[in-house]
Amino acid sequence: MLFTELDKIHMQRAIELAECGRFTTSPNPNVGCVIVNNDIVVGEGFHRKAGLGHAEVNALAIAGSQATHATCYVTLEPCSHFGRTPPCALALVKAGVKRVVVAMVDPNPKVAGRGIAILEEAGIQVDVGLLTEQAEALNLGFITRMKHKRPRITVKMASSLDGKTALKNGVSQWITGPSARSDVQYYRAQQSAILTGVGTVLADDPSLNVRYQELLNSPRFDANLVSEEDLRQPIRIILDSNNQLSLQEKLFTLPGKVIIVSLIARDVSGFKQQTAEIEQIIAKENQQGRIDLNDLLSQLNDYEINDLWIEAGATLAGDFFNNDLVDEFILYQATKLMGDQGRNLVNLPNFSTMNEIIQFKLHSVKQIGDDIRLINHRE
Repeated sequence: MLFTELDKIHMQRAIELAECGRFTTSPNPNVGCVIVNNDIVVGEGFHRKAGLGHAEVNALAIAGSQATHATCYVTLEPCSHFGRTPPCALALVKAGVKRVVVAMVDPNPKVAGRGIAILEEAGIQVDVGLLTEQAEALNLGFITRMKHKRPRITVKMASSLDGKTALKNGVSQWITGPSARSDVQYYRAQQSAILTGVGTVLADDPSLNVRYQELLNSPRFDANLVSEEDLRQPIRIILDSNNQLSLQEKLFTLPGKVIIVSLIARDVSGFKQQTAEIEQIIAKENQQGRIDLNDLLSQLNDYEINDLWIEAGATLAGDFFNNDLVDEFILYQATKLMGDQGRNLVNLPNFSTMNEIIQFKLHSVKQIGDDIRLINHRE
């Protein structure tokens, strides 16, 4: 199918609309929709939150009767199943649109071409494949979960120029500056869950939440889209193999779900007075006596986690790298030198050949305040 320049313009607008939901839609995908009649945009919409109207329904509500004989541009195949809301494919049929342009087929096996089939059976022209790569970039986590039954995993770390994360005595605050920390909040706010290890919790007593006031300092964040009340706090996941947590740590005093992952069961019911909603997962033990990450990810699939953000120490981060589970590696590098006695960035095996090393592809490099952000993607 040859798409026109107008087709591309309208789909690009649909992609921009889809991005408006990046802080609120999980576990659902980000979707945008534009409805055009006689070259005039008569309706726009995006999906804001699970349980609320989908992008197509919101755009149809604005278009009204002008949706009849119109063209609908949508970033993801219209859904065909009854979930939290009715099928969008049926809504488009009922509205009388004559053509639907779809950026990408839905990877969800509940849809996966069925939405397109409903439209075509109703006599609607369906054209698929416009700006597909951009549409996929909107929902990398959702796509990963649908295809591989695990979340898309990003490891975030910060280091000095000589690759150290802390001094020998453990002091690390702050390696990077305030601009980099605000940038981290921007990424955190888009995650379904944040994972760390018990060592980090006991050493730093972190909140592991999204701090809205710091988020406001990020030049990429639009406060008009998401209020502090509407901001979705990621699930916090703590790997605590032997139940070292007291459950009195700071993160348990903050609202939201906290999942403790252990090798041994413990009774968390007595801590209901804490603000956090506490759950425990019992994971399998690997050959090294630590939590089996593949088993954990399989269990986390029940929580519909699209994007998993790892902020952990050298050992736990190394486990994710060694198990070939890291899809994205974000490194904030400060223009500082911390000395050869400082703590290493990540613990990895002693590779003997270059064929064994872990290779990433550089995606982008950007100066953030006085620091450098490197984003690396899995090859």
